Amino acid sequence: MKPARRKSSTVHIGKIAIGGDNPIRIQSMTNTSTMDTQASISQCMSIINAGGELVRLTAQGVKEAQNLQNIRAELRKINYETPIIADIHFNINAAITAAKAVDKVRINPGNFVDAHLNIGKPDFSEIEYQQGINKIRSKLIPFLNVCKEHNTAVRIGVNHGSLSDRIMSKYGDTVDGMVESCMEYLRICIEEDFREVVVSMKASSVRVMVESVRLLVRKMDEEGMEFPIHLGVTEASDGEDGRIKSAVGIGVLLYEGIGDTIRVSLSEAPENEIPVAKALINYIHGNNTKDAQQINLPQNAETRKVPIVIADYSNAKHYQGNTEIPPDIIYRGSNYLLNIPQEIKELDMFEIIYPQDINPDTFNRLKQFPKIKVILSAENFHEQKIAFLQLKNKQIPNQIIIHRKYSEPDADTFRLKAAADCGYFFLQGLADGIFLQNTAGNISPETVYLCSFGILQAAEARITKTEYIACPGCGRTLFDLQNTLKQVKEATKHLKGLKIGVMGCIVNGPGEMAGADYGYVGAGSGKISLYKGKECIKKNIPEADAIKELLKVIQK
Repeated sequence: MKPARRKSSTVHIGKIAIGGDNPIRIQSMTNTSTMDTQASISQCMSIINAGGELVRLTAQGVKEAQNLQNIRAELRKINYETPIIADIHFNINAAITAAKAVDKVRINPGNFVDAHLNIGKPDFSEIEYQQGINKIRSKLIPFLNVCKEHNTAVRIGVNHGSLSDRIMSKYGDTVDGMVESCMEYLRICIEEDFREVVVSMKASSVRVMVESVRLLVRKMDEEGMEFPIHLGVTEASDGEDGRIKSAVGIGVLLYEGIGDTIRVSLSEAPENEIPVAKALINYIHGNNTKDAQQINLPQNAETRKVPIVIADYSNAKHYQGNTEIPPDIIYRGSNYLLNIPQEIKELDMFEIIYPQDINPDTFNRLKQFPKIKVILSAENFHEQKIAFLQLKNKQIPNQIIIHRKYSEPDADTFRLKAAADCGYFFLQGLADGIFLQNTAGNISPETVYLCSFGILQAAEARITKTEYIACPGCGRTLFDLQNTLKQVKEATKHLKGLKIGVMGCIVNGPGEMAGADYGYVGAGSGKISLYKGKECIKKNIPEADAIKELLKVIQK
């Protein structure tokens, strides 16, 4: 059973197409210097050989944009026909140059024409606001004309943390502002009859990313637009956290039929992103041709209790969990027990399996015993939503625990599937807990229940550890981002509840790590600047001293 995909127009990028009836395309981005032709070619090949269908490179200036033509030409000589995309911030001339050299150009409405100065919510009169839209039109149309001439597609890519000052003046730092920032550009594209456009809404917050994409789809529907959508959770970090965070955000939307191309942003080698993206698409849009019924559950705006985590120790001789993040309840096979070292006693819980247990007798029993927790089990995500909706429609007062059982041979596949299946219920603020089981492989009970905590953290439903907002790096990055992230994690992992950004450059710095409490941002070759929120606290610190200085800033 797979979700029916949203109807979208077809956009041609080089020799492939996105949207329409085409497969969901997978892409990644290099982290080499765009002026290093051979290194960039080598990394493009690694991404393509791993299964990447589009490759993006940064072009921060005209000379980098010009060199994209050399990179593309050399790849074609060795029979790599994969579309090449330019990533542009701030520089209109670089965008126009790149449009003559590559297959698609990504532009950011937050800094393509308007200023983005991180000055909070500035004052713009209505006249000044409209003048800003006219300025966009005067700059965007010449760029679109070059794209038309060279058959170059465009991605209008909005980032939550880099909304323009003009948009901020009217909407603030909101999902509405993100969507309007995109719609302004799309309306001009429609006026100019330029349809080769893909759109994206990205944020380091999974919740913001999902809400902004949903709102964008509604707004486009209202105005008769069907542009394809690029999905991704930006600055998702690395390892287990990055994969869970991406699977929750991208998975929720893929299940809703939204998404025509995806990029999983990991602070790792770019080719590592490809198998994660492939696995996610294959799991949600697998070979089963039957389309699932779309069920939309309303978001719960009420204040809720913190969701609980149940750990499965039914096949373990004794508890060997994480002392820093213990589960709330341990399942021993026949009884649900309070976690060690508290006093062990039986808890009232009742398992409901969809569809056989969804009946009037069950509903009556639950209403008689409202304090009994419901362990809600189903075969797949779609059935889980149907079961949840039926319980809520019968006004069942009990707390509902989402229960999913898997049989995965490795931890990465298990995490990916569990995050995609369960994240929705916590992003919507609906479920009261999570209980995961995996019956195959050598995956430890601790690994399984810690995945539950990771899903809750990604959905911003329960915070149990330090969160890292880290970009995957690109040609602008002037330090070893992957090793630096590991060092920052080791130095700050005890700071539960803090969000710390590790960003390669000023483009991915104070803006795009919008939700971070503290930031470690590349400022130049061997230099780092430190941020508290969006405020720069220390500038141009030698890289060797930066982590020590970051800890001082946090302690102060």
